Amino acid sequence: MDENRSSIVVNFIVRAVVGLGVIFFTNEILASKGISVAVGLNGLSLLTSGTLGLPGVCLLYGILFYQNL
Repeated sequence: MDENRSSIVVNFIVRAVVGLGVIFFTNEILASKGISVAVGLNGLSLLTSGTLGLPGVCLLYGILFYQNL
């Protein structure tokens, strides 16, 4: 049981760190192209990317692009 919990926690941390890295670099790329859409690096984006992974990051950007229509 402890191995299962530890693997879940490690998986969450890895997804959260990778997700925040993707958000950071995507923000930089979009800013260099002159696109003013940037997802904030905060607790909500950490929880979203940690829980959902890369689809969660895409969801955050999708919400921002939809708001800018």
